[in-house]
Amino acid sequence: MQTENRLFDDIARVASGATSTLVNIRTELESMIKQRLERILTDMDLVPRDEFEAVKAVAAQARAEQELLEERVAELEASLNKNLPNKGEKRYKKPPKK
Repeated sequence: MQTENRLFDDIARVASGATSTLVNIRTELESMIKQRLERILTDMDLVPRDEFEAVKAVAAQARAEQELLEERVAELEASLNKNLPNKGEKRYKKPPKK
């Protein structure tokens, strides 16, 4: 009977040691994967999210200003064309969009 208890104790110790070893291996693998991913992302030279959002906001503002200026130029061209003598063709034309 005592032999069986000792056998179960040994099995429990081995299982406990194996579990501890597996947890350590898992932790080490997670650490290695994280380091490699960080290195890969650093090598990719990605832009941080906050910088991207800042540039996006600047681009949106520039686009809005461009649209306002396009409207203003169109109004100025219309006013200049209105004041020209009527010879069948407008002197100021809006260039084609690219």
